[in-house]
Amino acid sequence: MKVAAAEGGRRYALLLAVNDSDYARKAHGGYRNVFLRALRSGDPDEAWDCYRVIDGEFPAAEELGLYDGFVVSGSPHDAHGDGAPCWVRRLCLLLRTVHAMGKRVLGVCFGHQALCRALGGRVGRSSSGWDVGVKEVTFVDDIEWPFEFFPLEPQPPRRASIIEVHQDEVWEVPPGGKVLAYSHKTRVEMFAVGDNALGIQGHPEYTNDILLNLTNRLVNNNTIGGCVGEEARRTAESGEPDREFWTGLCKAFLRGTGCDRAPRPPLQGPAAPELSCSHHVAHFPPTAAPIGL
Repeated sequence: MKVAAAEGGRRYALLLAVNDSDYARKAHGGYRNVFLRALRSGDPDEAWDCYRVIDGEFPAAEELGLYDGFVVSGSPHDAHGDGAPCWVRRLCLLLRTVHAMGKRVLGVCFGHQALCRALGGRVGRSSSGWDVGVKEVTFVDDIEWPFEFFPLEPQPPRRASIIEVHQDEVWEVPPGGKVLAYSHKTRVEMFAVGDNALGIQGHPEYTNDILLNLTNRLVNNNTIGGCVGEEARRTAESGEPDREFWTGLCKAFLRGTGCDRAPRPPLQGPAAPELSCSHHVAHFPPTAAPIGL
């Protein structure tokens, strides 16, 4: 699905790794609109193209150079394990490719983990279980930000709240990566590799309404326990996430200077395999994984 825009502006690809729920369609016209409202700038010439990678829809190789940046969404599926679906392995190969081209890549939740795996890091199940709700993230002390971070402040705040919905996490950042933030339950809430790859475990695009609806559905289908759901609702009732801060951070990263850098040298380590299933659709039973937005 394409997002129309005038010629001459920046162009971004939204890689959707989740199918729309009835709620997402009715309340937002689809999950793509949640991202677009959060990340689009006021530039009328800016264009966004949406690819449903979960259904095997990917940009063609000859189109990759047309984009200034790529955004990978969350997903009900995991980014780890040797038995990952075809589309997940193909996504990792795509992320390695565009990173080597010097394109800016932003990964959110599942996208954060897929980006880490693609660039040589390690991801897996969290030993502390599900983390759901409005949670506080702490930024690393004395950090040297590897990109033009946030134009409204010379330095980030010490802490910021973000919505979390995950049971997987980054175990080890890729070679050359830097941990930028952590939380009580998650060691790597945010990481960067150079100035063109940024992973965020939380959901900058989510609102509390989205969190509450998703929490109720996760409890109702027994994906998370009632106690986890109650705690998530309590955090949402106690306050809002620092959404303006997080969306501003993402916008500044995606539109930062240096998008015309020379291609990077190939990453060390084994590459994701070439895959022939160009339109593979992974089918899972309803209870095999948590439902999407």
